[in-house]
Amino acid sequence: MTPARLATWALCRRKYRMTYLDRPTPSRAGAWAGSTLGAVVHNALRAFFELRPAHRTPERAAALVREYWKNDGFADREQAADYRERAQRWVREYVARLDPGLSVVAVERWVSAPLGTIIAEGRVDRLDDRDGELVVVDYKTGRHGLRLDDAKNSLALGLYALAARKNLHQECHRVELHHLPSGQVAGWDHTEESLAELLARAERLAGELQAATDAFAESGDVEELFPPRTGRHCSQCDFRAHCPEGRQAAPEVPPWASLGD
Repeated sequence: MTPARLATWALCRRKYRMTYLDRPTPSRAGAWAGSTLGAVVHNALRAFFELRPAHRTPERAAALVREYWKNDGFADREQAADYRERAQRWVREYVARLDPGLSVVAVERWVSAPLGTIIAEGRVDRLDDRDGELVVVDYKTGRHGLRLDDAKNSLALGLYALAARKNLHQECHRVELHHLPSGQVAGWDHTEESLAELLARAERLAGELQAATDAFAESGDVEELFPPRTGRHCSQCDFRAHCPEGRQAAPEVPPWASLGD
C-alpha cells in the first residue's frame, strides 16, 4: 500500500477504480501546470543533494531548476517562463537557508516494510539524520501555505517514518513539510501512540479497498463498490471526461488553475 493509493481511495472510489483496476486504464487529462512545477522542483533538489557537498551552492540549485524545466500544462511560454524564474528563486533561497551541518541520509529513497496488516511503501523526498534520529522531509510547492496539522495528520509522512526506521534501523519520529514558495516548515514529533493511530487508519482504508477489489474481481456491482465522491476536486480530476457526476459537481478549469493566476 502506497500513500497515493490510500489517498486516492479516501478521495474518490471511482477514481481509485479507474486508476488502479480498470484495464485498459481510461484516458487521462493532460498535464497540470502545478504537477509539472512540483516535479521540476523535486528533481532539481534530488540532483542537488546528489552533488558533492562542496558543489551544493544556491546558484547551482537554481541552475538545476532550469535544466529540469518543462512547459507542460502552462498557459503559454510567458507563463511558463515566469514560473521557472519563481521556482529558481524558491530553490535558491531554500538552499541558502539550509543548516551547513545538515546530514542527508537519502534523497528520493524508496522505503517498503511490513506494518501491521499491510506492507507500506513509497518514495520519501529526503531523510535527514539529526542527532542520531531520522527525520522525514517532504517538499511542497502549492500556492497555499501549511498548517501544523498538515504534518501531524499526514498519513503519508507517518507511514514513511515507520517504514524508514525499519529499513534503515534508526529511530524516526519527526516529520516535516517544507513549503518552498513561502519558506515555511511545518513539523511534528510523533509519539509511538500517534504513529499507531496513523497506521490503524491506513489499515482501515487498506481493508476497505481490498474488500472492494476482491468483490470487483468476482464481478460485483461496479457502481455500488466504487461510487463517485464529488466535490471541488472534480475540477482537476484526471478522469473527469469519464465521470458525468464529477462534471456536474464542479466546473472545468484550465490546466494552470492550481497556480492561482
